[in-house]
Amino acid sequence: MTGFAKSYRALMRRSVLAIALGTAALPAAAETLGDTLVAAYRNSHLLEQERAVLRAADEDVASAMAALRPVLEWTLNHNFVESEGFESTTTTTALTASMTLYDFGRSRASIDAAKETVLATRYALLGVEQDVLLTAVQAFMEVREAAEQVELQQNSVRVLGQELQAAQDRFEVGEITVTDVAQANAQLAASRASLSSAEGDLQVAYEDYAAATGAKPKGLNAPPPLPKRPASLAAAQASAQKNHPSILQASRLVAAAELGVAAAEAERNPTITGSVSAQADKDGGSQAGLGLSLSQTLYSGGRLSATHRKSMAQRDEARSSLLNVSRQVNQAVGIAWANIDVAQAQIGAINQQISAAQQAYDGVREEATLGARTTLDVLDAEQSLLEARVDRITAEATLQLAHYQLLAAMGLLTVKDLKLGIPTYDPSAYYNAVRDAPYTSRQGESLDRVMRALGKSN
Repeated sequence: MTGFAKSYRALMRRSVLAIALGTAALPAAAETLGDTLVAAYRNSHLLEQERAVLRAADEDVASAMAALRPVLEWTLNHNFVESEGFESTTTTTALTASMTLYDFGRSRASIDAAKETVLATRYALLGVEQDVLLTAVQAFMEVREAAEQVELQQNSVRVLGQELQAAQDRFEVGEITVTDVAQANAQLAASRASLSSAEGDLQVAYEDYAAATGAKPKGLNAPPPLPKRPASLAAAQASAQKNHPSILQASRLVAAAELGVAAAEAERNPTITGSVSAQADKDGGSQAGLGLSLSQTLYSGGRLSATHRKSMAQRDEARSSLLNVSRQVNQAVGIAWANIDVAQAQIGAINQQISAAQQAYDGVREEATLGARTTLDVLDAEQSLLEARVDRITAEATLQLAHYQLLAAMGLLTVKDLKLGIPTYDPSAYYNAVRDAPYTSRQGESLDRVMRALGKSN
């Protein structure tokens, strides 16, 4: 074996080592997947938006409660009358209090429906929380994958640069032709193009991460061990039916729709109203009154019947929506479960592919030192090994993400279920402060404290 062949083989060994190091883990950094999830939860404007929607729903309960309370009104009347040359003016002040005493369950049904809507909105908020955290997981995995792809492509450029130099040296001593040098040069150019593409993907991943968490990462640690999945697909789907916020939200909306039907039926019933009034004029005269009235709509042109039919249609819509959501959740669980199995199988097959490609590369490289293989053969073997390593990076990221997609499909991708150890938004705090339609100073001060706390958390 010539001295040049020995040096070429040594060079190839160093190249193989560089390729093997191409999938090394990223340098340790402060930001873990848990840090990413915490940042996403704390900085999500989408969560803030949904919390405001929930507070608006809380106020609907207060409005429904207020319908059962007295209404106090004052009026000031000034009248001028001219008749047959005589003029007179009267000024009166009146204070009137009126209250619905009994409406045969109409107001109570409205209150209960508003409460069910509040509970449904809370589950909607929980669903948004899952979406925010899953987006953060995806952004984390994309940055990790893109960074590993960049590192792998950088190593490939270095290896191909060394191979090009070796090809040029062999050409100068007459062992290969200019065609071999051109092939090595073309492969290096293609690798540099792949590196530029990978670097672009990494920048895009950084932007996605910033959108999900509020800031670009300075560096990411390796993801934690994979979450444990249930023993079977059926068990996972059963858990999802019990825990998924979309199903729980749809169930509450069904209850609210059924109460809406009851409220529409009660619209046909009488209403008993009581009133108290006091009136005074500018001359010192005064009068007081006490009244009790019973009223009922006998004919409304079909409005009450249309309202009742509409409420029944909305109830049927809510029931169908619940069944459809239940089916969609089972589908999501099944898809995530299948993605995990597929990714695991892919990783196993790719590992075998890498092992075989490594052996093929070693063999072609050795044969090239003896002149039995061309430079193109070496480049093709190196490219096959590189592509296998790229596929493994993608499959590993897919496996990680699929596990968290399964958690989300089961309704278990929340701050509480992930045990992130941070304070979470209390959806009952604002509700408890406003559910009785506060007006007194003590209740008002309590509401002010809640609003200040919400302002600090925003």
